[in-house]
Amino acid sequence: MTDTLTTPAAPPYEADSPLAELFDIAQAVGVPTDDEQRDNAETAAAHHVWNQYADTFGRALNDDNWVGRPALKPNGLEPSAIIPLGGGLWLHHTLDISERDGARDVLTLLAPCNCGRGYLGYELDGEDDLLQILTDLRRTSGRVTHDGDSGGAYCDSLHPPQPTTR
Repeated sequence: MTDTLTTPAAPPYEADSPLAELFDIAQAVGVPTDDEQRDNAETAAAHHVWNQYADTFGRALNDDNWVGRPALKPNGLEPSAIIPLGGGLWLHHTLDISERDGARDVLTLLAPCNCGRGYLGYELDGEDDLLQILTDLRRTSGRVTHDGDSGGAYCDSLHPPQPTTR
């Protein structure tokens, strides 16, 4: 026989208890709407970029061009924001929420692969890291060389390049 969970007739706490007040606060505040999550993600991205990448992204990006995305909780994704950089490159910002470390900003540069079917993400670790990646990408006009067979960069595309026939 399977036991079913039933709601007790009276709550197991006093009406004037801190828990009752907390439940009331949670109900009044509620969960942020998708629009609020988008706005918050755009603000967080602009703030992080301005504070940590002032000499690069801070000079090159317009804060108004960030596009926020709400959380996708079933997939475990927090709210995020993206901004196009041109040439098929994108910048993605989100917060990594871990139980151990709390929240940390994660900024990822997404560069298209020369196979035309995928992207390679570079999780950035400050302006020096960004400058090195940009120097490397400039040599290939902003494209990552699809080199999965030799252990190099690989876009992890779902559709491998098809052989061409002449």
